[in-house]
Amino acid sequence: MASDRRSNRTRADSGPGRRCALIAGLALMSGLVAGCTGGAVAMPSASTSKAATPPSPVPSTPAGAPEPARAPRARPNVIFVLADDLALNLVPYMPHVQALQKAGTTFSNYTVTDSLCCPSRSSIFTGKFPHNTGIFRNTGPDGGFDAFRSRGEESSTFATALKKSGYRTAMMGKYLNGYVPKADLDGTGPYVPPGWTEWVGAGNAGYDEFTYTLNQNRHVVQYGATPADYLTHVVSGRGSKFIEDSVAAGSPFLLEIATFAPHAPYTPAPKDAKRFPGLKAPRTAAYNTLPTDPPPWLAGRKEMKPKKQKQIDTVFRKRVQAVQSVDRMIGSLQKTLKKTGTADDTLIVFSSDNGFHLGEHRLGPGKQTAFDTDVHVPLVVAGPGVPAGWVSPEVVQNIDLAPTFEELAGAKPAADVDGQSLVPLFYGRPEATWRTTALIEHHGPDVDPADPDFPGPGAANPTSYEALRTTAYTYVEYVDGFSEYYDRRTDPDQLHNIAATLPAATRAALKADLARLKVCQGQSACWDAAHARS
Repeated sequence: MASDRRSNRTRADSGPGRRCALIAGLALMSGLVAGCTGGAVAMPSASTSKAATPPSPVPSTPAGAPEPARAPRARPNVIFVLADDLALNLVPYMPHVQALQKAGTTFSNYTVTDSLCCPSRSSIFTGKFPHNTGIFRNTGPDGGFDAFRSRGEESSTFATALKKSGYRTAMMGKYLNGYVPKADLDGTGPYVPPGWTEWVGAGNAGYDEFTYTLNQNRHVVQYGATPADYLTHVVSGRGSKFIEDSVAAGSPFLLEIATFAPHAPYTPAPKDAKRFPGLKAPRTAAYNTLPTDPPPWLAGRKEMKPKKQKQIDTVFRKRVQAVQSVDRMIGSLQKTLKKTGTADDTLIVFSSDNGFHLGEHRLGPGKQTAFDTDVHVPLVVAGPGVPAGWVSPEVVQNIDLAPTFEELAGAKPAADVDGQSLVPLFYGRPEATWRTTALIEHHGPDVDPADPDFPGPGAANPTSYEALRTTAYTYVEYVDGFSEYYDRRTDPDQLHNIAATLPAATRAALKADLARLKVCQGQSACWDAAHARS
């Protein structure tokens, strides 16, 4: 259990070990909803969104301690909603997610291990860094579904652990890049990975949201192009049915719904296709601006011309349209919980596999960088025992989700898990010795045009790197020897790379911290390495 692991920790750190209060003004942030399950909502208007400063996606965090919450339930149900490429700047347009923030806890320093779909999702399923899963790309020998399966990673996931612990488990939507719904890989028909009681899996055709195939518990079903076939709508309905069936069976459950939205081609539900006319991408300080001393892959980029900026605005508007269905799905699932009498027994966890840049640092639509636009994503939890309207500043990562779900279910995490359970943080019990450093790993450049995330013209396609992210700074080391250091306390938009100006002792300490973390294996070693000495 996580509490047993934590009893062996002896290293203290100077990082944040407290939780921060969210003032009553949260309800005013970007027009919050009237409640979690529906009601009138107010979102940023197109005219408001043209302003240079976009609405904040993260609630404010004055000092304090969380008020006592309802007692947490033993072995609660878990609904995990995982969006695809959902950046923080979309949260102000998602009223049900904002309502979750008001009802629960937001993690303000949550990062992914790699800003790329398959490596990030592999870390979520297993609780391990890419250097331990061996999954660094979406395709090829070091990436994709085939590599994940051939390396045996499917045999030990949070799904296998929870199913053994007596939970009904369901996976619906996007699994891993390269999964083919109709493929028979084990001689028993269309393949379903181990650990799942119910399986509704899509392949790469799911990106279009229409005319796709689903493997529904080994039955291959073809969907068409009517509004009822819209993929996010379909998995929403299947998710509600799974909740109802689990309640009827008298079983605790974990439901993961992994949407393709708002990933390219950014297809909205038909009812949302004309919403937000005139909406523009946020003009942050980093928009159309290069950082000083940029890395070689970024250096020399020219200012984006009006035509390119117009294209970026169109993409942002379509992304906002696309997340409306994800947001409605959350509300629909909440209604099902209320109808079945399980709302007080269920935790809802919302997140994204990675972020997305749109014009920042002169980059076209894409991801894969170590900039916060790409690696710092939402993590919101609400439910019984979770303090309402609070923000946790602790450094947490997607490797922490698997051991968290396992501890909630009373299961023992696998010995090779790198992450830590967030259960104490979920329930407002911060630890003074919490980690101070997150690790980001990336293999590049991407040279496979068949990759759904193959960078388009002007998008980021960095060379391989590893990076450290703390609450104060981001430090990046590239395979070619170039480095970046951004002090985000004074430079939150990451516009001033001051790596070359750091004292030699600081540079040496950063290198040593990164060297330890990028090879760590297992909870104890990775926990120790995640307490920065620099």
